[in-house]
Amino acid sequence: MSHHLDSPLARQDPRLDITDQYVFRGEFGTVFVMNVSHSLAGGNPRGFHPEARYEFKVDGNGDAVEDVTFRFTFDDRGATGDQAFRLQRIIGPEAREPTGTGPVVARGTTGAAAEGSRGMRVWTGEAGDPFWIEPDVLHAVGAAFERGTRVDLSSWNPAAARNLFSGHTVYSIVLEVPDDELRPLSGGDRRIGVWSLTTLATDAGGWRPVNRAGLPMIHPLFAQLDEPLGDRLNEGHPSTDREVHGRTVAAKVAGVVRAYGTAQDPEDYGRHVADRFLPNVLPYTLDTPACFGFAGWNGRTMTDNAPDVMFSFAADTPITLGITKESVTAGPRCSFPYVPPAT
Repeated sequence: MSHHLDSPLARQDPRLDITDQYVFRGEFGTVFVMNVSHSLAGGNPRGFHPEARYEFKVDGNGDAVEDVTFRFTFDDRGATGDQAFRLQRIIGPEAREPTGTGPVVARGTTGAAAEGSRGMRVWTGEAGDPFWIEPDVLHAVGAAFERGTRVDLSSWNPAAARNLFSGHTVYSIVLEVPDDELRPLSGGDRRIGVWSLTTLATDAGGWRPVNRAGLPMIHPLFAQLDEPLGDRLNEGHPSTDREVHGRTVAAKVAGVVRAYGTAQDPEDYGRHVADRFLPNVLPYTLDTPACFGFAGWNGRTMTDNAPDVMFSFAADTPITLGITKESVTAGPRCSFPYVPPAT
């Protein structure tokens, strides 16, 4: 879970809430996964919002500005609950503009695989949530980074650790893009940066950003108890993240590290973490095994233990959830569409 219900609009309609983003090597290309509409939020309708856009943004030169946007839009639910979708590929300066347009490269219906032009393939629909989180640890981490204290787990029993999301489902957008489509974009080092975005149509005819996800766990770390910061993170653009949010993130990290006494210069460590976290973009090198771990960040698979990695790095001390990928109800599939089946 990158974040759950962390903006007013997402709380009003969980279909707009991006819970996780994954980027990894698939069977023949790079796979982008965006999860929304978590069953934990309850209520109806579920699925995808027919007045929203769901976008994968890809930067190929490291400036945190998108060079291609893969934009999904959905129709209303039909009598059987299915939704038709369209995928547009938008390149160049148009990719950066809400008014930008591009050709439709795939069409389909939720619950069924679809073949697109340029060798792409798509699957959308309800899936098992592959993520795991321990709620007591999650809330303790959020409190520590808000108050500048150690993570207080004195009343927590690791033996009773549980996965808050066990048995729950999400709605997934899975897009696999062939290597030949992305290599010219990425340059000689084959590195890309990826973030996901949901926007909602406004009465004035524009598009309002609702949720943005890049690296995992940014919102749980810094905005669990800081709603205005969460809103600003969602509404802003990655290219301005460091300038706008760098000092705030650095100060929150420095407070926790100072409480632990693990860094000689907590403020310097805070700046180091802020520089690593911002811009909030997930890096990935094409045609390589993805791994989001302690040794480095290269995409993110659905079995990477992102909370332990991000919490421990930010706090400069080991923090563990006490649960692993074995706590999920159903694991990811080895073949397309990769996401776990809904159970």
